[in-house]
Amino acid sequence: MLETTIPAHEKRANFRAALASGRLLRMPGAFNPLSAQLIQDKGFEGVYVSGAVLAADLGLPDIGLTTLTEVSQRAGQIARVTDLPAIVDADTGFGEPMNVARTVQLIEDAGLAGLHIEDQVNPKRCGHLDGKEVVDENTALKRIRAAVSGRRDSNFLIMARTDIRGVEGMDAAIDRAKKLVDAGADAIFPEAMGSLEEFAAIRAAVDVPILANMTEFGKSELFTTQQLADVGVNIVIFPVSLLRLAMGAAERGLEMIIAEGSLTSTVGEMQTRARLYELVDYAGYSNFDDGIFTFDLSNNRGS
Repeated sequence: MLETTIPAHEKRANFRAALASGRLLRMPGAFNPLSAQLIQDKGFEGVYVSGAVLAADLGLPDIGLTTLTEVSQRAGQIARVTDLPAIVDADTGFGEPMNVARTVQLIEDAGLAGLHIEDQVNPKRCGHLDGKEVVDENTALKRIRAAVSGRRDSNFLIMARTDIRGVEGMDAAIDRAKKLVDAGADAIFPEAMGSLEEFAAIRAAVDVPILANMTEFGKSELFTTQQLADVGVNIVIFPVSLLRLAMGAAERGLEMIIAEGSLTSTVGEMQTRARLYELVDYAGYSNFDDGIFTFDLSNNRGS
C-alpha cells in the first residue's frame, strides 16, 4: 500500500545478488507506475524505465529533449510502487562530467537501482536509427568515471551503453566495451547488436553483466529469452513494448467509437475494474484505518 516496503538500498543489494547468480533477468519497460505494478504481479525480475517512453509520455521524440528533473521524478514514481529493482535510461548524463555525477545522485535519491549512460553525441537519438554519432573515447570514459564518482551507494549500478557498433563496427564496440569497464562501468549495454554471435562476442570480451535490448522495429532481431541466456546475456529489456501495446489498443478503441458509437464490442478486451483494484490494492487502503476513511467496494461488479 502507498509504496514498496523494501528500501532502495535493499533493492539495490537484491539486484546485485540476482546479477551475480548468472540467471537472465527480465526487465520489461514500465510506462507508468501502474504498469510497474503489473510487471511485478506477473513475476518478472525487474523494471526498466526507457528514455524513449518518458519522452513519448510527454509527447516528445526521443532526441534528448527531456530534462534530468523530468526523468528522475518519473523514474522515482515508478520505482516507488514496486518491490522490484528499477533501472533508468539517463541518456548522455544531462551535461558535462559534473552534471553526470549529479544525475547519478538525483536518480539514486529517487530510489532507482541503477542507470545507464551512453556514448552518443548530445543531442542523442534513438539507438536503432541511422545517422547517430558517438563521442570520442576520452569523453565516453570521462562520463563513466564521473558517474562512478557521484555514486554514494556502492550497490547502485552504473551501466555504460555504447552505440559505437552502428557507427564504427563490431571491433570498435568490443574495444570500447573493454575500456568502459576499465573506467569503472559495472555493466555494459551494447546497443543495436546484429546477431547472437555479436552478443556472445561482447560477453567474451568483458567480465561484467551485459544487457540486451529487445525493442521492436529496431536493428536487432527479437531473440527469445532462452537464446539470450544461452549466449551469456544477464539482463534483457523490452523498453517500449508495453507502451506500444497500450497505445495500439487505445487507437483501436478510439476508432471503434467513431465506427460504432460505443465500445460495447471491445469491453471484453479491457482490464476489468476488479483487476485494477487488485493491482492498486484498494482493499488494503480500505482496511488501513476504518476510523479515517473507507471505500465501499460492495458495488464493484468486476467491470
